[in-house]
Amino acid sequence: MKRQLIAAVGVAAMVVGLAACGSDAKKDDSGNNGSGNTSAAGKKDYNGKTLKVWLMSGSAPKGWDDAVKTEFESTYPGSKVEYQTQEWTGIGPKITAALSEGSVDVLEIGNTQTAGYAATGGLLDITKDKAALGGADWAANQSESAILDGKQYAAPWFVTNRAVTYNKDLWAAAGLSIPKTLDEFYTALEKLKTTAGVTDPLYMPGQEWYVYFGLLTSEGGKLAKKDGDKWVGGLSTPEAQKAFDVYKKLQSYSTTGLKDKDEAKPQQKDIFGAGNIGTIIGLGWEVPDEKAPLTKDKIGHFALPGKTADKPSGVFLGGSNIAISAASKNTDMAKDFLKIALNDKNEGAVAASGLIPNKTSLNDKVVGDFATAAKVASGVGGITPTTPNWSAVENDPNPIKEFLTAALTGDYNAAAKKADEEIAKRLNAKQ
Repeated sequence: MKRQLIAAVGVAAMVVGLAACGSDAKKDDSGNNGSGNTSAAGKKDYNGKTLKVWLMSGSAPKGWDDAVKTEFESTYPGSKVEYQTQEWTGIGPKITAALSEGSVDVLEIGNTQTAGYAATGGLLDITKDKAALGGADWAANQSESAILDGKQYAAPWFVTNRAVTYNKDLWAAAGLSIPKTLDEFYTALEKLKTTAGVTDPLYMPGQEWYVYFGLLTSEGGKLAKKDGDKWVGGLSTPEAQKAFDVYKKLQSYSTTGLKDKDEAKPQQKDIFGAGNIGTIIGLGWEVPDEKAPLTKDKIGHFALPGKTADKPSGVFLGGSNIAISAASKNTDMAKDFLKIALNDKNEGAVAASGLIPNKTSLNDKVVGDFATAAKVASGVGGITPTTPNWSAVENDPNPIKEFLTAALTGDYNAAAKKADEEIAKRLNAKQ
C-alpha cells in the first residue's frame, strides 16, 4: 500500500519557520478553550462546534474515518467532525502554516516528524491526558516517537515494519522450510545459491539502511545518542560493528544488489516480482501486485529471525501519530475525539486493515499474510532518535547510506568515524 511506503520509509518532512504557537492555546468566543458547556449529566456539550481533522492520503483504513465521525457526533449531539485529506508530498510547510494559524485541530503526523513539530511549539502537550486517552496500554516503542524532553505531544496510531518475503516455488525447489534463527536463514540462502532458476538468494542493495537499523536495534545499539547536551553518532560502537557483520553477510547473498544503491533504485518489488529472486526483506507495499509474473499465491512471509529462536531480529517502526494543534480553539473537543479515535473498536479496525495497532493487546486482530509476519517483530522494533533535527540526517546525501557503502567496500572503522562526525554535526546544528 502507498501508505506503508510513506510511513515506513520514515523520511521526516522538514519543519521550517513555525513561529512558536506557545503552550497557551487560543480561546474561543466563550473564553473556555473550546471545552463548551457541561450538561447536567456531566457530558461536555459541543453543540454547534466543528472539529477540523487532517488525515494523510491512504492512511486511514477504509471506513475508519466515517465510523469515528459517526461515533463522535452521536456521542456529542450537535457537534461536527470535518476531515481534510492531505498528500504526503510537500506536507511539511503546509502543516507548519496550519499549526501557526490554528486552522487545524487534530492532525496525523509521521512518527519521525513529530519531534520537529513539538519542538517548535506547534503541538499540544498531552502528558496529563495520556492515561485518559488509553496511554497506559500504548506500546512503549511506538509511544516513544511522540515524546520529547519527557513530554507526550501525540498519541501513537499505527506502525508497520519490514519482514522477509520469499518466492514459495524457489524455496520449495531448494527443499526449504521457514528458518527459526539467523544461522538457519544463512543455510537457506546457501541452498538457494545452487537452486535452478535463482538469480539472487536474497536481493538487498548495499544502502538498505532500514534493515541495518533493525539489526542495530537487536544489538542494543543506536544510530545516535545524547551525551550531555550534545548528540554523538553511534556507528563506531561495538554494537554497531556486530550489527554490520550480520548486515554484510546478508548483503553478500545479493549478487545483483549494487552496494551504492538503496531499495528504491530500482524498486525491489519489481526486481522480486520477476520471479527469479529467492527472497527480499521489505515492506507490505513491496509485495508484487497481480500484474507481476510472480503472483501473490506464490509469495510467503516471515519475520527475519534473530540469533536465537526465541526472538526475531529488530526492525524499524515507521508509522503515524495523531496530535492536537497547540493553537486549536477546541482542545477539549480534540481530546475527546482522540479518545474515540483510539478506542479498542476503532484501533481494532486499524489492525484489521493490516497495520500494527498501538496496543499489543490488539495484535490478535491483525490480519493479512504480510502483517501477520510483520507483527512478530514489531515488539522488538525501534524508531530513529527523537530529535527535531533527525530529518537533517536523512536528507541526501544520507550519511548512513554512505557509511554502509563505504564499510561494505572498504574500512569499517574509517567509514563509521566519518559517518558519526556527520551525524553529530547535523543533529547538533542550531535550528
